Amino acid sequence: MSDKRFWEAMDDVRAAMLSIGSARHVPMSPYPEADRNRMWFIGAAGTDLVEALDAGQSDGSLIVTGADHVYARIEGRASLSSDRGKLEDLWNPVASSWFDGIDDPDIRLIEFIPSEAEIWETTNSIGFMVEMAKSKMTGDTPDMGDHYTVRF
Repeated sequence: MSDKRFWEAMDDVRAAMLSIGSARHVPMSPYPEADRNRMWFIGAAGTDLVEALDAGQSDGSLIVTGADHVYARIEGRASLSSDRGKLEDLWNPVASSWFDGIDDPDIRLIEFIPSEAEIWETTNSIGFMVEMAKSKMTGDTPDMGDHYTVRF
């Protein structure tokens, strides 16, 4: 998968599991920005992710499952951003459900810059069934798609 295909797949992701430093993985909505090789998240003060960033931890991990039959483990670095323009660009009904408006003092904008992604690209459910049936008839291992790494 090329960087381009990776970013196209990320455009279809609505939720993924983000971890930063010692903070456990939690579901977050990623907002990819392919032309700048980064993803954004709208977080909240007091959460484990933001507390890890406040404590100086920055190593991040993002787990993506099932977006366009793409599964990925993405490693990178995270930081807090005060970019009000970016927050305004990202603001949407999902974000507004978690906060008291865009000026809520608890909002924390998280910038995630990936360095490497390990990717599994699989067939759709029909393709999966065909591969399972074929493997039973031939005794061969089913072809479940491609597995590779993208470095940014």
